[in-house]
Order: sequence, then structure tokens, then C-alpha cells
Amino acid sequence: MRYPESRQDSTAETLHGLRVEDPYRWLEDPDSEETRAWVEAQRAVTETYLASLPARSWFAETMRRVASRPRAGIPHGHGGWYFLNRNDGTTPQDVWYVGRTVDEVTGPGARVILDPSTWSDDATSSLSTFTVSDDGRYLAVARSDAGSDWQRVHVLDVATGQDTGEPELVTKFAEPTWLPDGSSYLYNAFSDPGDAVGTRTDALGRPRVMRHTLGTGTDELVADLPELDRVIFDWDVSHDGHWLWLLPRQGTENRNMVWVHPLVTEDGRTRIGGRVTLVAHPDAEYTPVRPVGEPGHGAALLVLTDLDAPRGRVVSMDLDAAVAGRAAEVATVVPESDDVISRVVAAGDHLLVERLVDATPRVSRYGLDGTDLGLVDLPAGAVVSFDGSATRRHAYVGISTVTEPTAAYEIDSETGATRALGLVDSGSGVAGPYTVERARARSADGTLVPYFLIRPAGAPTGPAPTLLYGYGGFKIPVLADYRPGWSGWLAAGGVLVIANLRGGGEYGSGWYDDGRLDTKQHVFDDVIAVAEHLVETGVTTPGQLGLHGRSNGGLLVGAAMTQRPDLFAVALPTVGVLDLLRFHKFTIGAAWMSDYGNPDDPHDFEVELAYSPLHHVADGMVYPATLVATGDHDDRVVPLHSHKFTATLQRAQAGEAPILTRIETSTGHGAGKPALVLAAEWADLLAFAAHHTGLVPPEA
Repeated sequence: MRYPESRQDSTAETLHGLRVEDPYRWLEDPDSEETRAWVEAQRAVTETYLASLPARSWFAETMRRVASRPRAGIPHGHGGWYFLNRNDGTTPQDVWYVGRTVDEVTGPGARVILDPSTWSDDATSSLSTFTVSDDGRYLAVARSDAGSDWQRVHVLDVATGQDTGEPELVTKFAEPTWLPDGSSYLYNAFSDPGDAVGTRTDALGRPRVMRHTLGTGTDELVADLPELDRVIFDWDVSHDGHWLWLLPRQGTENRNMVWVHPLVTEDGRTRIGGRVTLVAHPDAEYTPVRPVGEPGHGAALLVLTDLDAPRGRVVSMDLDAAVAGRAAEVATVVPESDDVISRVVAAGDHLLVERLVDATPRVSRYGLDGTDLGLVDLPAGAVVSFDGSATRRHAYVGISTVTEPTAAYEIDSETGATRALGLVDSGSGVAGPYTVERARARSADGTLVPYFLIRPAGAPTGPAPTLLYGYGGFKIPVLADYRPGWSGWLAAGGVLVIANLRGGGEYGSGWYDDGRLDTKQHVFDDVIAVAEHLVETGVTTPGQLGLHGRSNGGLLVGAAMTQRPDLFAVALPTVGVLDLLRFHKFTIGAAWMSDYGNPDDPHDFEVELAYSPLHHVADGMVYPATLVATGDHDDRVVPLHSHKFTATLQRAQAGEAPILTRIETSTGHGAGKPALVLAAEWADLLAFAAHHTGLVPPEA
């Protein structure tokens, strides 16, 4: 087919002694007239093609029904209030309600506190996060526009819902966190953010932790680490108001330091004491859960860590000793087991420990001394949200399945009893019954790679159109959880496969480490092995197999389709990292060196060049039908990755399958998309995949 012209120029540079051509580098500038014209021309060609697909209207209507299902989250409690997001299926963004009790916020009389659908004319402004002060008076609300990672922070009065008139603050990658005085909060500031919200490709400036006090015009520096590159701070304040902890890490590295500051609140003002270093060198991952004991009287910090425990354990770190200048002794509270600990939530005087048992969550209850009180009785599914606090006995958990969005449950931490809150009706989706099996493929080095095999109940045996999904990175576990498109694909009669690839967090730190840096190729070997196993076992054929992934998963798709183009009929790389030689030069890209390495280092460059999708597109090769998807305001994985990959593939394609790109306007990396915009994206991806794998929906 005829594609819009993609001008090739002579741009090239010598990297570590190797000449690397980059003929489409001009597409890196999203604001140039030439790039804008290219984008519009590509969008027109793609729309014409998608409009010709016979099943597009079926998927559009199906995904509209999915997006129009009533849904709700779980209650979040703090400061004497409970907050809950709900959507009756008619609003582009979820509406947030507030009440003094769980019964009030889940009942018909709950008061609306936030309605992001009203924040912009096209409903592309969304809520990134919010936090409430300990006294329940103020709400710090972080708003994102057009899907940007940049957040604009406003302060509301919770009782009235009115804006307090505090000056707007611009931040990124951290939620505003209130100090115990209720009149100041911490946020991320950047030393050189450029045009803040308007910045789309510039590298991110150095973050600093700042304290903003309401009613004042100057902010106070709390923490900085200028001597270390790519620092990102996480932080929190303890439930008792005695401690602030900060967790500096380099980029997305899953190892961090631990700094603790004593807090003293007197005369309505919280004083932040000097830094106490609990962990000076990032030798493992440390996630504080809660303190126990009073300062000076046996104070300790309970921490989830993989230190000497690849599958995780909970330890106690002696705060009193650290404050006194002595080494903080570390003692095991909840030991490592055969299953990875993915999350620990404080609930009253207990701990709720979530483990992944072969990538399926199980929640257990423990005493603060580590006494195992047994499993919590929850239905099968993926835990997608969790809210608990050491200040209250009840915690709230959200559980989803591949076709059912969040169902909320209350856990009594003292008894272990659970109850369903019944916020939405289940079983009203578009997909019918389905079966879930666990299977394993043998990767190139002999490692067994698990995957979920999901088929419509009663589907005929024999090879069928199949959509394979994977991620494999950043220690993020991939579960059999809810994504809107899964319902549409299963309702159409397709088979769904969700792979647990190395680089993820399903099986602990060892599984993660075996799929990053020098071993990143293992991730691509794994997904290829799963695809081959599906063919060998008769689930599908190469002519019926599609591959989908987002972000780091978009890299997965790009690498697999360029290494084994014969194995897939369809490739759907979405907001993918596709240029592994220049990813670190834009926005937050340098943070990803934890998984990809540093292209400026000769060794890492060689490793990255060996799999970089953009640099492995070969002229004259037959590639699968490909729909490259991105958002024009994505300031995390900037669109240049997708644009350059699209232009290169269109030039190289020797087969008849189309190479197209779907470029969404006024959207970013994915978060905050209006419901119907998200539904339309899924409809196009699924219709394209169905057409090229031979899937014909019923009555289409």
C-alpha cells in the first residue's frame, strides 16, 4: 500500500567507533511543521484503512459497551474521611465521592468532591493523585492535562470542596505528602524543568524534595542529592507523625537508600529533624511499612526488603540505635518463603502480606511480631488496589479478573473476616464464560516460562486466532487482571495469552535480574518461546498469532517482531521504547538505565544495539501486519520512538501486510484517558488484530 512520504536525510553519528545512521531524526521534533504534517498524513492513511475493516464497527460497539459498564474503586480512608471513585458508565472520568464513614461514601448520599470530567472541554484532564491532611481539613489534588506526567497541584477544603486559592505548584513522579501540622506538604521540584508542563522532549531536570507551607510564598528544601545522577525520591510520613522517611534511588533502579528524619510538631508547626541514615548504600530494595514503638523506647521501622531474600521478607530496623549514631540492627519479622512478597499493608496492629503464588495473589494476616495468623478469605483474581492504615483496623482491597473490573472487599485485620462491599454488579460484561489454564514454555536457555492460557468456554478445539500479551521489565509483575480489551477479544471468540516473562516481578529479584541489562535478550527469548509453544501445542499458528505490549512491552513487541517476523501475523507495539540508542536523551528516559543500560557506555551500547528494534529493521524483509500506537502528548515514552520505527518499517516492508500507526491526540502514555477514547483505541487494535489473524466476531 502507499504510505505518506517519510523523508530520509543523511543524519548519522559515530558511536563508540560505529557509524549509526538516523535518517528520520527530524521526527524527534514534535512541533516542527514537517513532523506535524507527517503525523496528520499518517493518521489519515490509518483511519482510511481501519474504516475498511469489516469487524471495526463490531469491536467499536463492543468496546463502547465495555466502557459504559458501571464501575467503582475501593474506599480510601485518611484524616477522618473516606474517598471513593465511581462511574455510572456515562462520564469520561471517574467521579470521586467523600464521606465520614465507609457506609456514607458507598451509599446514595455521598457527596461529590472531585469530578475531573469537568476540568477540560474534551475531558482529557484527569486526576493523577490526591492526599488529605491528617486533620482532614485539606486535600492536595494533582491534575494532569492531556495525559502528561506533569501534575498541577491545587489545595481544596475538604468540608466545602472549594479551592483554597493556594498558588498552583507543578511537579512530577511523586504525590504531595502532608506533614503532621496539616499546613504543609512535600513535593518534587526540578532544578531545570524547562517549560514545565509544556516540555515534551527535554530531559528532566534534577528533582529535589521541597516543603510547601500554605499561605507562604517561599518553599523550603528538605532533601537533595546533586552528587548522584538520575535520582528519584520516594517518601512518606509515618502514621504516628514521628517520622519522615525518604528513599533515594537512581532512576527506576529497584535498589534504594533509606533516610529517616524525626518529626516534632509543636505550636502548630512540624519541625523536620536531621537526617538519620538507615541504609547508606543501595544494596537492595527497601519499602517501609510502618514504625513500631515510641521514639527512645524501642522504636523500630518495619520494612519490606529483598536483602538476602530474593522473594522478599519483612524486617525490623532499630530506629533508636540509628538516631543515637549506632548501626541499626536488622531482624527478620516475616521470613522469606517459596512465594514472592509483592506488597505489605499496615492495618491496625496487624500486617496484611500479599504474596504471588505462581503469579496469583494470596493475602495473609500477621501480627506485628511476625506471628502468622493465616490466609485471608478472598476470591480468586488479581489484587489491583489496597488501602490500609495503622490507625484503623479495616483495610480495603480491590480484586479484578480478566473480564471483571475492580470488586471491593473489606478486611477486618483483627479477625481476618472479609465482606464484599457490592459497589458494582458483576457478571454483566460482554464476554461470556472462559477457562484459564497455566502452561509453561522452555526458553532458549532452558528456563521454563509460565503463561496464562485463556479461552472462551466451549470454544472448538484446534488452532485459533490468539493474542499474546507480555511486558517483562522493571520488576513489574504481570497478572491475569482486568484490561478493557480482554473482554472484547474473548467476546469475539479469540484466545488470550498473558505471559510471565523474565524481567518482571512475579518470582522475585532473581527473575527480574535475569531479564535486564546484559540479560535483556532473555525477555525476548521468553516471549518467542511462548509463541513457539502455542504453535507446537496446537493452540494457534503463526498466521493466527498476534503480539501486543505497551511501553516496555512495546519494546518487547518491536524486538520479537524484528527477530522473528515469521512467527507472528500481527504486531501491536504501543507507546513502545523502540530506539535503544537515544532513549536516555528525552524526558525521564535516563531513569530506565536500570533495565536497559547506558548507551553512552561502550559495553551497554553493544548490548542495546543487539536488540534495539529500530536498528534491526531490515530492508526487504517480510514483516507482520503492524499497528504502531502512540499518543501525541506522551512525555514519558515520547512519540519519536513510534514515529521513527513506523517510517523505518514502512520503507523496509517487502510483504503485503500493512505497516500503520495510530496516533491519538491530546493523550499521553495511557493514564487518564477518557473512557470512550480508551474504548476506541482498543477497538482499533482488536479489529486490526482480528482481521490479520482471521478472527471473525459473531454476527460481524
